[in-house]
Amino acid sequence: MDTRLSSRLQIILLCVCCTECSTDISCRNEAGEPVDWFIIYKLPTNKIGEVGSGVDYMYLDSSVGSWQMSKYMVNTSQGAIGNTLKQLYTGQAYKSNSSVYALYNDGPPILDYIEGYGHTKGVLLFDHSQGFWLSHSIPHFPSFPERGYLYPSSGKVNGQTALCVTYGYDQFLSIAKQMVYLYPRFYNCSVPAAFTPDLSQLAQLCEGSKPRLASDRNVEHLSSIKGEKFVSFVKSEHFVDDIYTGWVAQALGADLLVESWQRQVNELPSNCSLPKHVMNIKRIRLPGPVLFQSHRDHSKWCVSQAYEDQVTCLGDLNREKMQLWRGGGLVCTFNPLIYKAFRQVVDWYLGC
Repeated sequence: MDTRLSSRLQIILLCVCCTECSTDISCRNEAGEPVDWFIIYKLPTNKIGEVGSGVDYMYLDSSVGSWQMSKYMVNTSQGAIGNTLKQLYTGQAYKSNSSVYALYNDGPPILDYIEGYGHTKGVLLFDHSQGFWLSHSIPHFPSFPERGYLYPSSGKVNGQTALCVTYGYDQFLSIAKQMVYLYPRFYNCSVPAAFTPDLSQLAQLCEGSKPRLASDRNVEHLSSIKGEKFVSFVKSEHFVDDIYTGWVAQALGADLLVESWQRQVNELPSNCSLPKHVMNIKRIRLPGPVLFQSHRDHSKWCVSQAYEDQVTCLGDLNREKMQLWRGGGLVCTFNPLIYKAFRQVVDWYLGC
């Protein structure tokens, strides 16, 4: 009798533990399961030789190994982004005093555009244990929590990318520092009193204040919940230079191939004037093949030209003149799987 009771108690405790683990705030994959990181590449409406829906996307995480066409559409609450944001929307974490969240976008949904903020877009959601940082290139996204998951029609036309990484609480102290330099437009956020001793500057940003900067740019080394290494480069509007050429390529010691939304009038040409060069990607070839021109792609990312450097960065800024005066950043990784996925889709770039 005692043995049977003990076994039942062990089963109950195991179920409780598993349930608690599944409720940890984290990036979620296509099936809604916790993952260390994921990346999506939303395809543009106008591809070479084809007109698409503008809501289909490819998915990548450490378990799938290469780009996979999702069976979901990005304008539904299914799929990786929808599953991840459900923790804020359906779980109503935005009403909780036990977690911090922030939605930021220089072009937020519904609200009028205001100049002066960093050119950066993303979501933070975390508690005292862990959470996720979702950085993306999608304008007018995501929707206010009270409205549930909505994908904007303005996000359909061009290609877009999103990077989600699950971090422990201590890493969000470093991420909060980066937010000060980015100066994002927090259009919906909450930093409960229990977090303000650690996150006073994040609370200031949430309240609409602009904290004082110690310099014009900053670097933070981050480690995901499973130990994946990332490097966050952020610049304020006071660092008036191309983040790729004037800083990141030189800091990483790698020639970079850059994909960003270039529209001819204000675009910066490929630049080989410094020791490490930066060259503009002009055409993308994703598996399928799916081909599209750079001017159809609103995403911002770069890879090292040389395969041995294994550098991949995803971020905020286009290589164009007006964005030299904008705050923005890049999250970089030396993960070989991520590098292979992005390097192999470079179909054509302009050398110097």
